[in-house]
Amino acid sequence: MAIELWIPGRIEFLGKHTDYAGGRSLLCPVDRGFRVTAEPRHDDIVRVTDRRSGESVECTIAPDISRPRGHWANYVFTVVRRIARDFPDAHIGADIAFESDLPAAAGMSSSSALVVAVYMALAEVNHLREHNSYRANITTPEHLAEYIGCIEGGFAFHAFAGDEGVGTLSGCEDQTAMVCGRAGALVQYSFCPVRYESSYPVPPNHDFVIAASGVVAEKTASALEKYNALSRRAAAAAEAWRRASGRADRTLGDAVAHASANDIRSALTESAVEGFSPAELVDRFNQFHTESEVIIPRAGEALTANDLDELGAMVDASQLVAEELLGNQVPETMVLVRSAREQLGAVAASAFGAGFGGSVWALTRSAEMPDFLRRWQEEYARAFPNHLETARFFVTHAGRPASREE
Repeated sequence: MAIELWIPGRIEFLGKHTDYAGGRSLLCPVDRGFRVTAEPRHDDIVRVTDRRSGESVECTIAPDISRPRGHWANYVFTVVRRIARDFPDAHIGADIAFESDLPAAAGMSSSSALVVAVYMALAEVNHLREHNSYRANITTPEHLAEYIGCIEGGFAFHAFAGDEGVGTLSGCEDQTAMVCGRAGALVQYSFCPVRYESSYPVPPNHDFVIAASGVVAEKTASALEKYNALSRRAAAAAEAWRRASGRADRTLGDAVAHASANDIRSALTESAVEGFSPAELVDRFNQFHTESEVIIPRAGEALTANDLDELGAMVDASQLVAEELLGNQVPETMVLVRSAREQLGAVAASAFGAGFGGSVWALTRSAEMPDFLRRWQEEYARAFPNHLETARFFVTHAGRPASREE
């Protein structure tokens, strides 16, 4: 019997490069994503087919299969390999077919959605939730989201040992939005481990317009290294703090839970970590602290009070520290944000995802969306006519999380 699954993409409303450093994010699933059909096989072959392109990849469920880097098969094979290692009795293969309306390599986490899709399909056909090791280690939706994130990142999770991931030094933000999101709401989570903090309705009579810039944010080759460099810088800042303080805080999130921001900054200016200057570590900490500890709590207060002016100001601040301290923005995303806010009057607008390309969301009144979308696209085409064929503009909503369709 065929199994039908829905896996959404996501918007990172706020939380730029905070999750893997133990910070917090504001997130929502969207109403675009992967529609998946999985049929159990009578052998241990996993065959995954992209319905739109007709391309298929195939492997056996085995703990030592190699992954082809630079191809979407990498995500499929990484999941299969990890399931084989963590659940040795899971040997039922599947024919999995998917169709996605997410723009690829655009910051909406199509790659993580594929990871979640393959995991959920194989978990269903192999009845993983009935395994003792599953019950001992995965007891909440947050555990599941974190476990799937650890599959993608290659990290250990509870009693499950780490393995090679897809190559990205990422966190669990994407998987948390997809698995734990709530329809019509922004959910606030902190990470390392994944912990639910709050949820806020999207402001009444408002929705999102997405502009995929046409500058791909694919995590391969040089783009992968740029992303991983930000992760390594956060890890180096945590290491510098441990050396200076004598504490065992694993992440920057752990550090700010036990020390003042000024004490941490002082430590970073005096503790060298090979490959990173003190100035780089201070900048990385300042962005993390501002985003996770200042902007997101104040944005939550603004959402609760329906104070859209304050909400817009907090999102503007997030975009600014991304440009000045993270350095992960490109001219196209910066122009899209300025256009949405300053020329078209969006309530808030921000680039999101890994950066170095990708997409921008704009929050605007639902009644104004058709005109806003048209004008935003026209402004962008005038500024960057070379992206006219590859840029995508569309309306989306805070959608429902991943689920098995009945």
